[in-house]
Amino acid sequence: MLLAVAGDVMLGRRVSEAMARKGPGYPWRAMATQLASADLRLINLECALTASDERWLDAAGEPKQFYFRADPSAVAGLAEAGIDFASLANNHAGDFGEVGLLDTVAYLDAGGIKHAGAGANSSAAAEPALLEGPGGLRVAVLAFADFPPEWAAGPDSPGLNYLDPLAPGATGYLAEAIGRARPLADAVVVSFHWGHNWVSRPSAEFRSFAHSAIDAGAMLFWGHSAHLVQGVELWRGKAILYDTGNFIDDYRRHGRERNDLSALFLVDPPDSRVTVIPIRIQDCQARPAKGRDLRRFLKRFSGLCEELGTTVAVADGKATIAGGSSGSL
Repeated sequence: MLLAVAGDVMLGRRVSEAMARKGPGYPWRAMATQLASADLRLINLECALTASDERWLDAAGEPKQFYFRADPSAVAGLAEAGIDFASLANNHAGDFGEVGLLDTVAYLDAGGIKHAGAGANSSAAAEPALLEGPGGLRVAVLAFADFPPEWAAGPDSPGLNYLDPLAPGATGYLAEAIGRARPLADAVVVSFHWGHNWVSRPSAEFRSFAHSAIDAGAMLFWGHSAHLVQGVELWRGKAILYDTGNFIDDYRRHGRERNDLSALFLVDPPDSRVTVIPIRIQDCQARPAKGRDLRRFLKRFSGLCEELGTTVAVADGKATIAGGSSGSL
């Protein structure tokens, strides 16, 4: 079973305007073949799907710096792209308050797209999404975010599945969540929106936390939030994608970091083989990277992986990591 895993997807602002002109599937169309090559497609949806314009304010009545909202019709684009799962555990799902968050859940439900990481209460936010692949193989996806703590779901209040990976007891909490999900599926994926923007490498503490997820029985650890692709590590033969960068957005290019250069990750869970397809985000659309952009990404990515002890083979414009055997699904 092949999983297509992408990073942050922001469908508001100029992306929303582009979809209004060119159709809801526009942001995805240049990568349609690559997405279709997988059995299941997973993204981090970093915006609210809502018609509400009431923005969240903090306890002092102060606004955030950025608010991301897409018209609910964007769900049709997700469906056109074949998206099977959207993580909602991130720092933009609640940009338009509880109404916007619950609208997002409802619109994804209506569109038949599974989700995890946010919900009407803490139980709903912590519930894994159960995806079914070919031959009835099942994948459970758990989604967490480490920011903002104010958005943590409560027993009777909507919000995120919040977890600080550096807090005492965090690894135990994660292990318990994975333990509850394992009987439900053939494989468990842990999605985590964590850390600061513009960070190129995972900290030692983050690496230890991701290792603990694999030790507890996760088949794949999938991180996002930095807006930059970080290196991939194999731990006990299973893949850790520390940060999968951006996939669709209208963001300004950040200095020399080239946050517009990212990737689609194709992961084969049985042996954790990872194929990395470089992309460039241009005109609010994910497109295959070419020429100098392609070479730049592959050089940077290969170096980051090597720092983590991971060997990368580059051929035909792709990077491949041959995982260790971890059993069959």
